[in-house]
Amino acid sequence: MTTIPAPKPAATPGRLKSFFTSRPVVKLRRNKLAVVGLIMTFIFLMVALFAPFIAAPSQAAGGNCLRDLGISQTKQIYNPAGGAFWKILFAAPDSCYHTERESFSPIPTPPSKEAYFGTSQGYDIFYGMIWGTRVMMKMGLVIVAITLITGIIVGSISGYYGGWIDNVVQRFIDVMLSLPSLVLTIVLITVLGASISSIILAFCLTGWTQYARIVRGDILRTRNLEFVDAARSLGARDFRLIFKHVLPNSLASVLTIAILDLGTIPLSIAALSFLGIGLPIGYTDWGQFMSFARAWMDNQYWYVTVLPAVFIILFSLGWNLFGDAVRDAFDPRTR
Repeated sequence: MTTIPAPKPAATPGRLKSFFTSRPVVKLRRNKLAVVGLIMTFIFLMVALFAPFIAAPSQAAGGNCLRDLGISQTKQIYNPAGGAFWKILFAAPDSCYHTERESFSPIPTPPSKEAYFGTSQGYDIFYGMIWGTRVMMKMGLVIVAITLITGIIVGSISGYYGGWIDNVVQRFIDVMLSLPSLVLTIVLITVLGASISSIILAFCLTGWTQYARIVRGDILRTRNLEFVDAARSLGARDFRLIFKHVLPNSLASVLTIAILDLGTIPLSIAALSFLGIGLPIGYTDWGQFMSFARAWMDNQYWYVTVLPAVFIILFSLGWNLFGDAVRDAFDPRTR
């Protein structure tokens, strides 16, 4: 008598495979604009990461990442030569300017072998765009990470516990939202002083409220669902209920907004520098090069305006295309 072997149980797909085959990810992969946006953001990330190799700071121009071509006496500021690979890769000098520039020509010079994108106020535009990508990316990631974590924590506590805690938190958020965020940011930067740390602090103090409001609304809809009541009846504590059951099912909306903010916050920082209230002159900042170009908006000097504008537009476009596609794919209201 022959025995028929029992059928093998079907292999369960791994978590990573399940994620890539899930409906939102498949929808995202089929969106051509999302793929274009993802490629654009990936290119900017690679430019920011490998800036020390793409635009190596010139020792002939003071060793700084702005490649100041207009100085007559140089000072060693940044020298990656001879350093370990990881030190070169993650080195990111915040300040690349000379306190006294003894001689420089304010007239822009056209693109050449010495300066691929030309110069503006004596600074190499190519070096400013490459190192500016790293500074803008770093500031955007830090600001979004801090505001997102703060908003998630505050919104989770407010939405889950409700009552007087929710009332106090929401009234404070109402006061913060009643003030124009740009005006409040400008006031904070003026009080704290123009520096990278003060700009990050100002944007974090004014940006966490929108995340907290969105998380709180999603948690109010999630906390009374059946699976949360089941976990509570099994003795799960509040911390586990919030961060294990409620919060993971309430993050789709806030994460898509965070992706969009990665493209808009650097533009806001560049706008402040363009207005003269951002980073001091000499920092690798896209807004400064646009500010330099205001006096040379002429067809003869097209490169001082067009080339920085192309970097700014493509950076914002990439994050917005990808962010919109993520919102459409993961937002349950669009299904």
